[in-house]
Amino acid sequence: MLILLIIVVVVGTGLVMFYNKMVQGRVHVQEGWSGIDVQLKRRHDLIPNLIETVKGYMKHEQEVLEKVTELRTQAIHSTNMKGRAAAEGGLTQALKSIFAVSEAYPDLKANQNFLSLQQSLATIEDEIQLARRYYNGTVRNYNISIQTFPGNIIAGAFHFKVEEFFEADEDDREVVKVKI
Repeated sequence: MLILLIIVVVVGTGLVMFYNKMVQGRVHVQEGWSGIDVQLKRRHDLIPNLIETVKGYMKHEQEVLEKVTELRTQAIHSTNMKGRAAAEGGLTQALKSIFAVSEAYPDLKANQNFLSLQQSLATIEDEIQLARRYYNGTVRNYNISIQTFPGNIIAGAFHFKVEEFFEADEDDREVVKVKI
């Protein structure tokens, strides 16, 4: 009887420990996503100032500016990870277009506000990259814990789901080049 009680206590303790580990992993994934979200919001908040700054100089580039605005709106309103990653990748490409087009406008390149916005964007892009790396690391650890034995049994019983990585699309794999 005592041996049976010890086995039940050991198994019960193991189950509780694995369950708690999975909950902790899920919370870290949520925290990681929150970090990405904060940095993306910072970038989204910077874009209207960038558009206003370049609008006066880029009168013939209205299509580029409208595309950035449209992609920003899509990114803000995306509801799932794949949609958000795709929208953010498109936004990154559109921002690259603005900076590429700005090369043709020497007055814009000399504008102090534009230079400051470029510096801010470069900093935010670095922070986004760091936040993505943290998030993907927590997703990796969490997914491993719910896909390996005996975690997979507990995960199935308590409906823990595999999380998606926040991956850059093919066009977004290129580093954003911001000249200062």
